Amino acid sequence: MENFKADNKNIQVLLGDYRKAIIKLSIPNMIAMLIQTLYNLVDAVWVAGLGPSTLAGMGIFFPIYMIIISIATGITVGTSSAIARKIGAKDYEGANSIAEHSIILSIIVGTITTIIGIFSIEFILKFTGASGTTLENAKDYGLIIFLSSIPTMFNNAATGILRGEGDSKRPMYVITFSSVLNIILDPIFIYTFKLGIKGAAWATLISILVSTGLLIYLLFFSKKTFLNVNFRKFALNNQNFVDISVVGFPTALAQITMSIAVYFLNFFAVKSGGDAGVATFTGAWRIINLGTLTIIGISSAVTTVTGAAYGARDIRKLENALNYAIKFAEFFALAIMAGMLVFSKPLAMLFAYSKASSALLDEISSALKLLCLFLPGTPFGMLTSGMFQGIGHGYKSLATTILRTVVFQLFWTWLFVDIFHIGLTGVWLGIVVGNATASIITYIWGRLTIKKLYVLQTKPSEQI
Repeated sequence: MENFKADNKNIQVLLGDYRKAIIKLSIPNMIAMLIQTLYNLVDAVWVAGLGPSTLAGMGIFFPIYMIIISIATGITVGTSSAIARKIGAKDYEGANSIAEHSIILSIIVGTITTIIGIFSIEFILKFTGASGTTLENAKDYGLIIFLSSIPTMFNNAATGILRGEGDSKRPMYVITFSSVLNIILDPIFIYTFKLGIKGAAWATLISILVSTGLLIYLLFFSKKTFLNVNFRKFALNNQNFVDISVVGFPTALAQITMSIAVYFLNFFAVKSGGDAGVATFTGAWRIINLGTLTIIGISSAVTTVTGAAYGARDIRKLENALNYAIKFAEFFALAIMAGMLVFSKPLAMLFAYSKASSALLDEISSALKLLCLFLPGTPFGMLTSGMFQGIGHGYKSLATTILRTVVFQLFWTWLFVDIFHIGLTGVWLGIVVGNATASIITYIWGRLTIKKLYVLQTKPSEQI
């Protein structure tokens, strides 16, 4: 029997008051996501200084990079969910085994991603229509980014392990340090070393490798974690891969589905308003996405807390944790919505500050006033989806994401734009109404799932 620390504070919080657990896990998650978002923004700003074709090269590779990130996110969520369920059931040996299997899985997936990416990058980029200097820039950037696949997958597995045992602070510290390092290295590699877009990629790779070093230290040498990840008693168990993948794989697909949905929403924006329409959508939607960061951070906490409650067969705690998290998220959603309504013009200036883009100021401001109504309905759907991930029902999480992004948002947008002919306003209304409709259905599905779990709880012989 491994020597697990019974007095571990993170475990005590995770298995204790669900309110404290939700808050303790949510806030570091929010900060980490905000830092990462700001880093991505700054990264693009530095590259933009090299000229339009260089920024376009990064933009062409971005959807491919998002697929890598989606797969990595799947590993994070799948790992944290599986570990939380084991810890809730007080199967600490099993949680340790999940952690070790997740590291192996991350290395396998990272290796496959690297090989496929390096040998197919030119074909994939040409398929997007890229050519000339833009193609070369995208290829130069992408080849180096693909080299980061293994450490990226490992870092996400390690983050999932730490979050699964109720520790979201250390991942936040690592992500913050890595992102700040990247911001510092960008101008040095791009301009001082005169590496251009390759410099941006090398800065990203080095910051990721530094994160890998920090996470290796935390997991294997610091002795400050609850789980003892050392592979000394490792025994291959394919069921552990299944336990991770049953949540991780649908999560990755859900992330990819959201990118596909944005592609089609861009189509409706172009149809309704031409280039100005898609520029308006791009600017306004990025601001809305910033507003959803708090809800995403709380959703990650819901996955861990409900997973532990599910493992402990404490369905009452699972239900209470979800409802409390929704109230907690609604506070942020309503406050951010109010802020966007009041400060829509200053926020729109972020994407309309130059003479060339000043014509977009009123359009983006008007779009924000409608799109911010997207936020209050989001917690019901997103957090219920997080609960589905926590209890191992990854397919439900995927289904609800497809329902929200592909089915309802696109349906309502099509209805308002093509049938009612109300132009760009129809795109904004379609997103808001589609999200609200799907969130209501998702929450009802979640309530029915919890009701079923109560029934199964009374039957000890059955798996809940």
